[in-house]
Amino acid sequence: MNTTIEKEIFDIIGDNHQMTSVETPLRSDAFVRSDAQKMEVIEHHFEIIMKELGLDLTDDSLQGTPHRVAKMFVQEIFSGLNPANKPKISVFDNSYQYDKMLVEANISFNSTCEHHFLPIVGKAHIGYVSSGKVIGLSKLNRIVDYYARRPQVQERMIMQIFNELKTVLETDNVMVVMEATHLCVSSRGIKDESSYTSTLQYGGVFNQKEFLDDFYKMIHKE
Repeated sequence: MNTTIEKEIFDIIGDNHQMTSVETPLRSDAFVRSDAQKMEVIEHHFEIIMKELGLDLTDDSLQGTPHRVAKMFVQEIFSGLNPANKPKISVFDNSYQYDKMLVEANISFNSTCEHHFLPIVGKAHIGYVSSGKVIGLSKLNRIVDYYARRPQVQERMIMQIFNELKTVLETDNVMVVMEATHLCVSSRGIKDESSYTSTLQYGGVFNQKEFLDDFYKMIHKE
């Protein structure tokens, strides 16, 4: 394929927010190298990028940047790629027989757009009705954080969180809403700084209007 046409197709795909799979696309050898080895390679290549941009890496402020970026990529903002970093989630029997909706609202998350590697910043709201299992509240935040810490598309991220909660809680009675600002929209392209993206995914009792209405009342109390 002509290189120019290929690049135009890549631009179109990125601007159309395309998602190819619910699973994050990873190579089969994604975790053969250690974190330290990955950081060394990333540091080398990011140094090349900075030099190509014309930056002077002998400057005191810039000379440590390739290492800092490499460490940030592997150990922080993309740490959710590695299954070894998946939070250990414990659930408990619903011994107090609470059979109504539980909602954890305004869970902050920071993710990264996989098309332009720019930040996605937002809030997640989670609700569920127990079918016999309950989960510690902080674990809901940890699940959101784990799936956010990887190159993402918001539609995939919400599906991954939703599916994880269904599996852990052993119920379809789960609802997730995510609202986020995408810097690939606000800082490039159309440069719209006021818009945000909302996604929702739900199942079980949340297919009933009364549960949906109650959920939205609880997350929009203000």
